[in-house]
Amino acid sequence: MGSKRHLLTDGQGVPLAVALSAANVHDSQVALDLVHSVQPIYRPRGRPRQRPQALAADKAYDSRQIRQKLRALGIRALIPRRGTGREHGVGPVRWVVERTLSWLSQLRRLRVRYEKRADIHKAFLTIGCALICWNFIDRWFC
Repeated sequence: MGSKRHLLTDGQGVPLAVALSAANVHDSQVALDLVHSVQPIYRPRGRPRQRPQALAADKAYDSRQIRQKLRALGIRALIPRRGTGREHGVGPVRWVVERTLSWLSQLRRLRVRYEKRADIHKAFLTIGCALICWNFIDRWFC
């Protein structure tokens, strides 16, 4: 009866990829799709960076399959193990993603899902991510 937002950001909170799934889908099933949906990062010199260096996630994304596939892609997994106490060392990194999710929730149309169709809600989510990116660009160049 609900939906979940999955978000992949850079170190400053700029959204790189966003996905929408049903509420009953486990988080680990969407994680690798998010990683593969990131476009290459072009730099002034050298080859474009294809993958992020590290991926920080919460305990919901902890699975052996995700860790193995991230290792095969050359991405360091900063995912705390399930069954442990608190998330040691990942909290300050995960805070950036939680802050970006709260920025999306500040947009009135995304605070409560009014749309019945998932493609319309995904479009509003994409517009919200574009607005967050615009705010970062505006802060840098103005």
